[in-house]
Amino acid sequence: MTAVDSQPSGPRSPEQRKREALERLAGDNDVWVATADATGEPCLVPLAFWWDGETVWLSTRDTNPTGRNLCASGRVRLCFGHSRDVVLVHGTARTLTREELPAEVGDAFAAKDGWDPREDHPSYVFFQVTPQVLQAWGTVPEMAGRTLMRDGKWLV
Repeated sequence: MTAVDSQPSGPRSPEQRKREALERLAGDNDVWVATADATGEPCLVPLAFWWDGETVWLSTRDTNPTGRNLCASGRVRLCFGHSRDVVLVHGTARTLTREELPAEVGDAFAAKDGWDPREDHPSYVFFQVTPQVLQAWGTVPEMAGRTLMRDGKWLV
């Protein structure tokens, strides 16, 4: 049973949604990653991630569409959860090669996912996504007040 399913009535408070969004960031295994190229061609893929408490770390090849788009624009949207309990993050991504990546970040990413991109193909790079906007909602009654972070600052 999800938090939305177990609601007695009415929308969750912003504080509860923030708490549950942070739990999702810490506990989910994968995230939907949306990017676009310079012509606007969209790309949507699931990727493993690690949340360090402030930023989301992703890894993918710099030669695939998602990697190329992130390297070129640094713009990304991340979607955690499902359609009735979603956390949507609009963020900016910074590219780091495996040589630039702090060892503790690579170790934590590998420990969480059970896969270490640093030991995979050389085209794997890392992206540090800094949230600019974070929204969390379950159903229509939660649409109002769904923005919990704006300009990288928590509103709650």
